[in-house]
Amino acid sequence: MPQLTCFKAYDIRGQLGAELNEDIAYRIGRAYAQFLNAKRIVIGGDMRLSTDGLKQALANGLLDAGCDVIDLGMTGTEEVYFAAFHLDVDGGIEVTASHNPIDFNGMKLVRRGAQPISGDTGLKDIQRLAEDNAFAAVETRGTLTQQSCQDAYIDHLLGYLDAATLKPLKLVVNAGNGAAGHVIDALEQRFHALNAKVEFIKVHHNPDGTFPNGIPNPILPENRAATADVVKAHNADMGIAWDGDFDRCFLFDENGDFIEGYYIVGLLAEAFLKKEQGAKIIHDPRLTWNTIDICQQNGGQAIQSKTGHAFIKERMRKENAIYGGEMSAHHYFRDFAYCDSGMIPWLLVAELMSAQGKKLSELVGARMAAYPCSGEINYTVSDAKAVLQAVKAHYASENPTEDTTDGLSLEFADWRMNVRSSNTEPLLRLNIESRANPALVAEQVKTIESIIAVKTSA
Repeated sequence: MPQLTCFKAYDIRGQLGAELNEDIAYRIGRAYAQFLNAKRIVIGGDMRLSTDGLKQALANGLLDAGCDVIDLGMTGTEEVYFAAFHLDVDGGIEVTASHNPIDFNGMKLVRRGAQPISGDTGLKDIQRLAEDNAFAAVETRGTLTQQSCQDAYIDHLLGYLDAATLKPLKLVVNAGNGAAGHVIDALEQRFHALNAKVEFIKVHHNPDGTFPNGIPNPILPENRAATADVVKAHNADMGIAWDGDFDRCFLFDENGDFIEGYYIVGLLAEAFLKKEQGAKIIHDPRLTWNTIDICQQNGGQAIQSKTGHAFIKERMRKENAIYGGEMSAHHYFRDFAYCDSGMIPWLLVAELMSAQGKKLSELVGARMAAYPCSGEINYTVSDAKAVLQAVKAHYASENPTEDTTDGLSLEFADWRMNVRSSNTEPLLRLNIESRANPALVAEQVKTIESIIAVKTSA
C-alpha cells in the first residue's frame, strides 16, 4: 500500500480525495483499535461537509475491529477529550481540520485519559497498520451508540469559576460558523439559571461547513474585524473568537483590540497562582519573559517546554503543572486531563475582570508595555538551517545566552528572540520581545529580516 501522507507530526490532516477519504478513514479506525487493543472509544466531528461521511467510515473501521463506539455527534475537539476521560473509555477521535482550507479534513487522536497520540507515541504505528491494510481477524463486531456528554462538560467548565461572582458582562462571541455555537448556547442557559448577568452577542454563530464568512481562523489579521467591529458597535466588555474545532480562543479587549496570546498566558498563570500558591506553569520558548516575571511575582514556578501540544501535555504530567500556555492561543489545564480548551480561558478572564473590577485592556496593558513583542512573523525559506546559523553568527560577538529547546533562542540584557522551523509548513517563525522598548523590537526584526533576505537570495 502506498504511504499515507495525511499522517502529520501531531495528528492526521489531508486534502480530501487521494490524501484523505472514506476508505482511508475506515483503515485508520481499524488500525487505531488494533494498535490500542481498544474495546470502547468515543468519536465526534466538526461541521465540515465531509466530516459525517469520514466519521461513519471511521466508526465502521472501529466496529469491524471489535470496538464499541460512542458517537457524540457534532463536537469540538475538547468535547472528545472531555468524554475520553469522563466516560473512562480507551480513547477518542475527533474528525476535524480546525482552521485548514475547506477541501481538507483530519483527525485528532487520544488514548485512555485523553493522552495525546502523536508521531512518537503511536501515530506512526497506526499509520503503518493502516498502510499495510492487513488487519487481525475479529470474532465479534462492536456496537455503535449515540450519546451526549454536554451537561457534564458544561458542569466541568463552570467548575473553574464562581459564576455567582460575575459582574454584568456583555460579550461578543464569534464561532466563525464552526462548532463552538452549541456550547455558547448551553453556557448562556446556565448563566441565566444561575442569575449571572452575562449577555452574549453572537456573530457567525450557526455551524456551516460551507464557511460563508471564510475559514474560522482568527489568528489571521484579516479575519479579526468581524469580531472587533461588533465589540466596538455594541460597547462590549470583551470579544471572543474561535477556530473551527474551538480548541483555541482569541480575545479582544473592550476597544476591539486583538490581544496577543502571549499576554493571555501570563493572565491565566496569575489566575491559577492566586488559586494555588507555588504551582508550576508550563510555557513555550517563543516568548517567555512576561510569563516568568508573573510566576516569580506570584510565587509560582515557570517551566519551559518545547512547542507543540504533545510536548506541553507530557511536561505538564511530569511536573504536575496546574496550567500550561502557548502564545499560539493553546491553553492546557491539569483538571482537564492536561488537555487544551478554548472555553476555559475566556471564562477565567471574565472572572478576573469581575474580581478585579478592571477592563481587559487594564488587565493586560501594563504587561504589554513591560514586555512588548513582535507577534509571530512567518518567513518562507528554502534552507532553515542556514538561516539559523547566519542569525547565530551575526550575534555571536554579543555573547547572548543561547537555548535550543525549540529552534534558536538568544537572550540579551534588554531583548530576546526565538526563531524556529514550523512543524507543519516550510516556514521560519520569528518572535522578539524586549524590556519596555518597542523600538528595539522593531529594530531587531529589521536586522533579522535582512539576514533572512541575504540567505534566501543566495
